[in-house]
Amino acid sequence: MGNFGRVPVGVVGASDYGGVQLVRLLMDHPEVELVYLGNQSSIGKPFADLYPQLAHAVNQKIEAVDPEVIAQRCEAVFICLPNGQACEIAPQLLEKGCKVLDLSADYRFNHLATYTAWYNKERTDRSTAAVAVYGLPELYRDRISEAQLIGCPGCYPTASLLALSPLLKQGLIVPETAIIDAKSGTSGGGRQAKINMLLAEADNSLAAYSVSRHHHTPEIEQICSDLAGHEVTIQFTPHLIPMVRGILATVYATLRDPGLVRDDLITIFRAFYRNSPWIKICDPGIYPQTKWAYGSNLCYIGIEVDPRTGRAIVVSVIDNLIKGQAGQAIQCLNIMMDWDETLGLPKLGFYP
Repeated sequence: MGNFGRVPVGVVGASDYGGVQLVRLLMDHPEVELVYLGNQSSIGKPFADLYPQLAHAVNQKIEAVDPEVIAQRCEAVFICLPNGQACEIAPQLLEKGCKVLDLSADYRFNHLATYTAWYNKERTDRSTAAVAVYGLPELYRDRISEAQLIGCPGCYPTASLLALSPLLKQGLIVPETAIIDAKSGTSGGGRQAKINMLLAEADNSLAAYSVSRHHHTPEIEQICSDLAGHEVTIQFTPHLIPMVRGILATVYATLRDPGLVRDDLITIFRAFYRNSPWIKICDPGIYPQTKWAYGSNLCYIGIEVDPRTGRAIVVSVIDNLIKGQAGQAIQCLNIMMDWDETLGLPKLGFYP
């Protein structure tokens, strides 16, 4: 255990945007002590060399990713590595008794064949993957509380599934009619240099990408199928928008009962999320903006019904780096440790 009985935790892959968000949030968490920062590409560098603005708060160096060393020092480990790397070290950490929260796609799927088909990597850790729990607390809180391994959701699936879940779980829509139109800021692409993320390329422009083949599609479909009770195919199109952070997902779906009106759906959503402190359902006629969630772990949801088309329209916004990544992972850790779900997480966004 760490100082004053705090739980010692580590971050593997601390140098990317998700990693630095975790460092920032964990430094202020009252029940944990950040004792390890790891990344193979920056071994020996002070963390402050990568993020000088944190020099006054973080004096640790980046260390090698050695599961033996990590397990000796950490009770819980966050893995923020590219897809296909967490599965190489997570089994070893679990064997040594660590709780593992993976922020990549490696442990999000019930069937590794689906992962292989979309991520082009063969896996040998079938028994480890079988015990992973999908880390969306609003749906799987009870499972998370008993888990040792969490596959934390992607940012697009988080925003999209929070908009769709009440509709699917209550059987209010025809599942196959669901369409997700989602837009993300550039931080969703990580800190690595990419041509399409350059200011000259992304600014004053809006573009769809990975149309019909985005790797978050099977993740969304898996959870939608679980909620609906049968296999569901979803149309999902992501877009890059010229801002740093935030996701807005607009979901359209045909209602089974054409007599349902907006107030009915608002009542249903509020009941569905009555025990979910991070979900805020907007009043009638109010539709959220990404800036509302900026810097917080909140998800704002606005709801409408179009009587002409018989469709429900649900708008969901989150900060992709907090509720869509680091914040949600800490939310899961809080549940795993039987702490208050909101502990150490920002409850209000930055505005304006």
